[in-house]
Amino acid sequence: MSLAPEKIQIAYERLRFHRDRNRDKTYLAFSGGKDSIVTYDLAKKSGIPIEPHYHFTTVDPPELVKFIKDNYPEVTWDKPLKIGTHRGESSVTIKSMFQLIEWKHTPPTRRFRYCCEVLKEYGGRGRTVIDGVRWAESKRRSKRMMYERCSKNDDTFYLHPIIDWSDEDVWDYIHQNDLKYCSLYDEGFTRIGCIMCPLTNSEQMLKEAKRWPKYYNAYLNAFRRMLETKPLHQKLQWVDEYDVMNWYIYGTKLSDSWWYGTVTYEDNSEDLSCEMFG
Repeated sequence: MSLAPEKIQIAYERLRFHRDRNRDKTYLAFSGGKDSIVTYDLAKKSGIPIEPHYHFTTVDPPELVKFIKDNYPEVTWDKPLKIGTHRGESSVTIKSMFQLIEWKHTPPTRRFRYCCEVLKEYGGRGRTVIDGVRWAESKRRSKRMMYERCSKNDDTFYLHPIIDWSDEDVWDYIHQNDLKYCSLYDEGFTRIGCIMCPLTNSEQMLKEAKRWPKYYNAYLNAFRRMLETKPLHQKLQWVDEYDVMNWYIYGTKLSDSWWYGTVTYEDNSEDLSCEMFG
C-alpha cells in the first residue's frame, strides 16, 4: 500500500503556512535518520528556503556520521553548546558527551537528560524549527502538536510536518522517491540516535555496546574520570566505572553474570568522536 498523495500535499501546506516569516530561511533540525531525510526532502520540494543544521553529539553512530557527510554536504554541522557555570565551577565549552558526563559528575538518565539540552536542543533559538517528530514514535511524542511553542523558550516554535505519519508512510515515501538512507536500518535498527542513549532499554544498550565497543570503552573512561573528579561532599554510590556502567544499563549494582569483562580498553577511545568532527 503506497503513501496517500494527500498526506504529502498536507505536509507541503504545513511547511508553507508555518515557515519562518521573520527570516530569509527556516531552520531545519537534521539528524540523518529516516524521519529527518523525509522531512528534509519535503521541505525542499515545498519550495520554502531552509537552513538545515546537524547537531553533532559526538556519540552518533559512525555509519550515520559518514552517511550525512557523503549525502548532505549542504547541511551545517553544529558543535556542542558552550555552557555556563555548574555548581560554582567556571564556564566551559563542552566538546564531547564524555567530557559532559565528567563535568556533570553523573551519567544522564531518562529523567535527567542534560545531554540533549547541551548536545542537541540548543539550535534554532528564537526561530521556527522544522523537525521530523511523529506521534507514532513514542507515547511521549503522541502528545505533541503539529505546530507548537517551545516549553522552555517562548520565542521558539516547532513545526512537525509529518507528525501524523506512520512508519509505513515514512518508508513508502523513501522508496517512492529513491531517497538514500543510513545502512544501519538494513541491519535491523528501527531508530538511530545516540549510542547507548539512556532513553533506550537495557537490551538495546547492550546491542549498541557490542556493536560499537570503542564507544562503550569511551563511556567507561568517562565514568572513571567522573568518579575521580566527583566532589568529596557528594555521596559516592558507585565503587568503580564498571559499577557505574551496570547502573547505567540496568539501574542496579554490579552483577557477576554481566559480560563487560570481554571488552578490551583501547587507548584514547574517549577522543574518537571529537576526531570525527574535523
